[in-house]
Amino acid sequence: MNPTSTRARRSVRARAVTAAVAVVVTGLGAAGLVSCDTGNDDTGGPTFSERPTAPDTADFSGELPSSVASSAAEVVESARASASSAAASASAREAERKASIGAEIERTRQQAEDELKDVKAPGNALNEVAMTGKPRADTGGVLTVVLNITNNTDEEASYAVQVDFLDPSGKVVETQFVGVEDLAPGERQQPLVISRQPPEPVLTPRLTKAQRY
Repeated sequence: MNPTSTRARRSVRARAVTAAVAVVVTGLGAAGLVSCDTGNDDTGGPTFSERPTAPDTADFSGELPSSVASSAAEVVESARASASSAAASASAREAERKASIGAEIERTRQQAEDELKDVKAPGNALNEVAMTGKPRADTGGVLTVVLNITNNTDEEASYAVQVDFLDPSGKVVETQFVGVEDLAPGERQQPLVISRQPPEPVLTPRLTKAQRY
């Protein structure tokens, strides 16, 4: 047997075995890349996950589940109720404020009337009170006058004022009382006096009494 021929056949078989091993290794490598190993091996090497499956949207309607929609509706309704309650509360507070102001005006009016009951005109403080009219265009046609009450003394004082409204014949058809309390020296207040009579006939306001007490 020729030694050269024998070595040639051995070389061919070796290359064939090497190629076969390479094919197997290549196949295993590719399989490893797509296979799933959910555990950790002892080597601490990286693991790979399967490609996630896309969700099935064939039955998706595009609408929220009824429970979620119901919850959202409840939130909206609760917000509307809260807003309505806040508005009602604000309205009630404003009504209370106006009622309080009205009650205070009535109290001082009554106090002024009581103070002037036994006072003869013109009183002791007529020179500390001035009266000016407001244009009817600014008051909706209602006869309104502004009193300018100034404490010209060097002590705190309160004032009671009487304003009469006279018709064209000079007859007193309405009397209003106004009071201001606890004016500091030099302090001035400007309360309004509003006639409750109709616009016609035209009335004339008269500053009748002013008493300091």
